[in-house]
Amino acid sequence: MNSHAPTSRPRVAGAVHDRATEITHAAEQVMRDKMAEVKPKLRGWLHASFTPLALAAGVVLITLSPTAATRVGSALFASTALLLFTVSAVYHRGTWTPRVWAFLRRFDHANIFLLIAGSYTPFAITLLDGAARVGLLTIVWTGALLGVGFKIWWPDAPRWLSTPVYIALGWAAIFYAGDLSSGGAAVITLVAVGGGLYTLGGLVYGLKKPDPFPAWFGFHEIFHTLTIAAFVCHYVAASIATYRLR
Repeated sequence: MNSHAPTSRPRVAGAVHDRATEITHAAEQVMRDKMAEVKPKLRGWLHASFTPLALAAGVVLITLSPTAATRVGSALFASTALLLFTVSAVYHRGTWTPRVWAFLRRFDHANIFLLIAGSYTPFAITLLDGAARVGLLTIVWTGALLGVGFKIWWPDAPRWLSTPVYIALGWAAIFYAGDLSSGGAAVITLVAVGGGLYTLGGLVYGLKKPDPFPAWFGFHEIFHTLTIAAFVCHYVAASIATYRLR
């Protein structure tokens, strides 16, 4: 009577598995469609458009750096910036499956910590010496690596927690302001203005305000605009500090 039971069970299990797979794919498609509807039309385009400019600017800075040490600093600054803008563009422009979306989200958020450390590296190399140089580099890169781990292992950390962490690391160099001022008024001013723009962008991201045109240009686009402006400030400052050694 039950001679066909062993044969039928795998068939039933296979049918259930196939149906579950269909439901999962359908749910993922619905999620992708909903994300595409909610996402502002310009989401990701700012960083996507700026990526080739960041690449070109980075090549110029590295090429014109006068010493091996300054080339390393310029390369770290340029590569962390390029990584941030590229991953951000890919993450925000695409409509991904939940698994890919989660991976890119971790990668995107972790890159902020790397850019902070990368931004300070050329200044530490060109403007600081001895213990001050080692101290600043140790603080920002240790903080960056801890921050990367933080975003990888706790990607859903509340914004009220993660945003202050970004800002605190970004202003770590304030303790070295006296040494950094050796680069001149233009350098220290641009570094401070860039830090202020990053901070303002972090506040906009954390508060989700202002959100002027949600369908096209929302709070996140303001955040991205401020990150680009801040990078430009730091790039010009790093160029001045580096080229003066030629």
